Amino acid sequence: MVFFFFVGDVIELKKYEVVKENRDFDHIIHTGKSIKNHYFHIYYKDSSLSYPRFGLAVSKKFGGAVERNKMKRQLRSLIDHHKNKFSNDKNYIIMVKKGIKELSYSQMEEQFVHLLKKGFSNEKN
Repeated sequence: MVFFFFVGDVIELKKYEVVKENRDFDHIIHTGKSIKNHYFHIYYKDSSLSYPRFGLAVSKKFGGAVERNKMKRQLRSLIDHHKNKFSNDKNYIIMVKKGIKELSYSQMEEQFVHLLKKGFSNEKN
């Protein structure tokens, strides 16, 4: 049996910052704007709330539950570390593409930040 222990702060989005409803996901994806690169696809849409909300989507084709959950933990960490780059009045759906498996966490972060800078450079925060 193997046990994993995490040292340091547990990074977690607050409950009110999470998009959970399937209809909200569909609404943001089908009516919002998007930016993408080789590893991420980010959909976003204006919201009447004064804080950003995030939805994470990792396909079942990505791998088993362990791999998908690891990817979602890493995405939550990326979001938490770079929240200041997101606009406060939008909802976001972040999808990962299969090629991201080959990247280390630092490479993934580099690609994520590059996409945010490129995609949201003309948006006001």
